[in-house]
Order: sequence, then structure tokens, then C-alpha cells
Amino acid sequence: MTGPSALLHQAAALCLTYPDEELYERLPLVRAAAPRLAPFVDHAEATPPADLAAHYVQVFDFKNRHSLYLTWWRDGDTRRRGMSLVRMKEVYREHGMEFTGEELPDFLPAVLEFSAQAGPFLLEEHRSGLELLRLALTEHGTPYATVLTAVCASLPGPSPKDKAEAMALARSGPPREEVGLEPFGDLGVGHDPLPLFVKEHAP
Repeated sequence: MTGPSALLHQAAALCLTYPDEELYERLPLVRAAAPRLAPFVDHAEATPPADLAAHYVQVFDFKNRHSLYLTWWRDGDTRRRGMSLVRMKEVYREHGMEFTGEELPDFLPAVLEFSAQAGPFLLEEHRSGLELLRLALTEHGTPYATVLTAVCASLPGPSPKDKAEAMALARSGPPREEVGLEPFGDLGVGHDPLPLFVKEHAP
């Protein structure tokens, strides 16, 4: 899959992982591939790496408030969440990829990396969680909110204006569309993927 949304999703995946030297090396590429992420790139370029890393931990260490794990927003810490995680791994496998990251398969950067290759249907399925995270990060005042805003804007339909609308979306659920999905191919922004997946080889 190629196109502006795929490039944005792949670039956003990089921005939402723990900031390291690789992020700083790729910031010019992120800016060129996904102009909507320019506000975050501007902030990162102006922030010492140690400070950005400390901010990342401060923002996302509160998992129940700014959780990057999408199934948590819908299922919470319930048995149902375990089933959702298993299903997500199966979806990855069905598209020729095996999830190998140390994180759980619903880790937003992993879902974004997958969406850049196979289409945004998992993001659309978890739209309400994305929007709730966007609203929480915006209220917190972190530059990471601009990344979520860009991701949400890339999906069909308008974003909820507030938490009440996002909760209503969670109750109704977005339509699911899994027809015509393409298998994983070459990465759109011209660099190696995050180390979250490996391609499966046929026996």
C-alpha cells in the first residue's frame, strides 16, 4: 500500500516509539514524508534527546491515562482484551507478518506500521480509542498530541469534538472493511521497518 496516509502512518509509528538516536536521524525523512507531522518534528529537533526521552516516559508511563495499547481503550484489563490481542496477532499473520516485538501487538506504533502496509482497517476498528487518546494528550498539552491528531485526521469521517462524542463512537463502533487488503510490501518512506515484525517464510 502506498500513498500519503501510508507514509503518514509509518512516520507516526516512528514518532510514537521511545525516542532514540534513530528517531533523530530520521526526522528530516519524517518531515518530508509526512508534512502533517511537522509540528512534532519541529519540537523534537529543538529538544535535547534526553529531555524528549524523559518527556516520553512521563507522558506514556501513565498507561491508563495515555495508553498506547489500543485494546485497553475498548476492553480494559479484562479477559476480553486477551482475546482481542490474540486476534490482532492472527491478523498480522494472515497478512504474512509475525509480530515479534517486546511490546503487545496492540501497541500503537506496531498497528501504525502494519497499517502503512496493509491498510488502516485496524486503526478504523479502534478509532474510538485513538480519539480518546488524542483528546487525553491534547488536554495534557504534549506535542505528541499533534501526532495523534494527524493520524486521526487521516481516517474517514470527522474526529469527535470531545470525550462524549468519542464515547458515543466507542458504543456504536466504526464499520469494518477488510476487502482488498494488500499483503506487506516494500516500505513507503524508504527505510527499514521498526523491529516489530518479521516476514514469515513459507515452509
